[in-house]
Parts: sequence; structure tokens; C-alpha cells
Amino acid sequence: MAKVSVYNMEGSQVGDIELNDAVFGVEVNEHLVHMAVVSQLANNRQGTQSAKTRSEVSGGGRKPWRQKGTGHARQGSTRSPQWTGGGVVFAPKPRDYSFKLNKKERRLALKSALTSRVQADKFIVVDDLKMDEIKTKTLANTLSSLKVDKALVILKDDSKNVVLSARNMPNVKTTYTNTINVYDIMKYDTVVIDKTAVATIEEVYA
Repeated sequence: MAKVSVYNMEGSQVGDIELNDAVFGVEVNEHLVHMAVVSQLANNRQGTQSAKTRSEVSGGGRKPWRQKGTGHARQGSTRSPQWTGGGVVFAPKPRDYSFKLNKKERRLALKSALTSRVQADKFIVVDDLKMDEIKTKTLANTLSSLKVDKALVILKDDSKNVVLSARNMPNVKTTYTNTINVYDIMKYDTVVIDKTAVATIEEVYA
């Protein structure tokens, strides 16, 4: 089992914790991690882009001039794509970009992402990550003492003050154990996690 240090909110080491290899020590599958990120970004797309084809643009019902004898190229409608005000040739239409990953693939991708952070020493466990008041400066000082700049902070369920304190910090995102995802883990340089949240993740994904 991998062993990582446990810190308090002042940045001092207060102990160690052994991580379950079934979650934090798997073989990293880069392909599944990539697929999970692409899937999440694709699923977030609205897919509402739309433009009109020649059949949808108003006007153009009459042939602009006779077929022969004018010296012009033959034309059938003023709403053909080559005309100003005409339709778009292959106009984009609303569509669904989402695609599905199997449940086992999603779980393995998440484990791979977590394992990659542990292997890179970018996985910091905090003994008790909680705040008595909403104070951005306090949280900023905590992350600074942990030598963390861009962080994904994974919290237990009763950490509302930490979430509210992090709202104005552009390089910090907070999430709970039931909403963690591969994209956020890979986007943010370091994972900062509450000790009890580690146990929750191991219980769910082991």
C-alpha cells in the first residue's frame, strides 16, 4: 500500500496514512483517462448550433433569369449558397454530442486519475479540513502552507464554509466525494483531500 503524509491546516505533518491499492495503486490506463475526459467535455456541449440551408432561407422562389442567352451563368434561385443571402451548404444543425462510457470503464478511469496524482506526489491529505467561518484568506494561507497553487479540494459533506471560502479563488475548485470526476482531477495540478474523504472514496470504489 502507498503511504502518504497527513498534514494539518497549518501545513505541519501530523502523521501518515496508508492508501488502498485497489483505488490509489492501480495500473494507470491513460487511454481510459483520455476517454473519460473527452466524454465529459462532449456531454457538456449544448449542441444547439444551427444555420439555415437553402430550403430554409426565405425568398428565392423565382428563377432569377432565363436559362440561356443572357451571358450569365445559369441560376435557379437567389437563395443558392453562392448568392449573398443564400443558404449554407452543409449547415450545422442541433445534435447530441454525448457518448457513453461503461460503468467499469468510468470507475477504472477515476482510479487511474487518482493513482497518477499519488504517483506524482500531488496528493495531499489534510487531517481535518474544516473552517469555523467563511474566510478566503484563511483557506489561501492553508493552501500556501501546503505549497499548493492550483488545487482540487475534495471535502467531506459538512464543509460548506470551505466551499464558500474558495469561491473567489480562480485556481481552486472544491468538490465532494460523490461528485469527483476525472476531468477535474487531471485539470488541477494537486489534489487536496480531507482524511475522512479518503476513507469514503476507498469504501465506494475499492
